[in-house]
Amino acid sequence: MKTQDQCPQCSRINEVLSRVGDRWSVLIVISLARYGTLRFNELKRNLGISQRMLSRTLRELERDGLVNRTYHPTIPPKVEYNLTPMGESFRQPVEILGQWALDNITNIDAAREKFEANHADA
Repeated sequence: MKTQDQCPQCSRINEVLSRVGDRWSVLIVISLARYGTLRFNELKRNLGISQRMLSRTLRELERDGLVNRTYHPTIPPKVEYNLTPMGESFRQPVEILGQWALDNITNIDAAREKFEANHADA
């Protein structure tokens, strides 16, 4: 039996998760959920992300309908981002994932140390 027969929607699920499950997308959604509308440079500064990576990730999130981009033709130009209704619906699962990461970082660090100690000779 082919994998596709076992999970006919797995390729679609994979497609969505590869977009919304990457670290920068998750952190951008968390930031916009917490602070509302943010300018490009505010996101860049808050996340410590490169300009190129932020531009790319925001463009993909906008393409997928999770983020709104609003351009204000001022001098200098101002670009703001906020969550769409679909982005808002993604807020709770992302916040839960983020909180899980914070709650378990100490355990993950300990597991990594143990793993490294056990595999130092390998």
